[in-house]
Amino acid sequence: MKKWIALMACTIAITIAVPSSALAHDAKPKHGGMVREVSDIQFELVQSAGKAKIYVEDHGKIYSTVGASGKLTVLNGAEKTEVALHATGKNGLESKDDAKLAPGAKVVALITFADKKTVSVRFAVK
Repeated sequence: MKKWIALMACTIAITIAVPSSALAHDAKPKHGGMVREVSDIQFELVQSAGKAKIYVEDHGKIYSTVGASGKLTVLNGAEKTEVALHATGKNGLESKDDAKLAPGAKVVALITFADKKTVSVRFAVK
């Protein structure tokens, strides 16, 4: 009985102590890529024909990338590649040059939206 009470007390304490952002729901990829969430905005990184594309959504609704720009930094072991991102469509950004997104690569997208809000998003390619 004492162990059960202790277990319940720990469960309640953890539930109260953990911020709700840490309990955020997992976003599902809509374009077959990798999804990360930053400031309640979902970013999906997709590779297609050597180019990188990032789709942006806010709770399932498109988040405008009109007027946005950015830079994608790819770390493949000791090799570092940087490619520019430009806005495409209503909620996308695409690399102008080839982005080498090999398995094991670490990717950092630095995106500046039209309202001058800048967001940094990190991905790990599997």
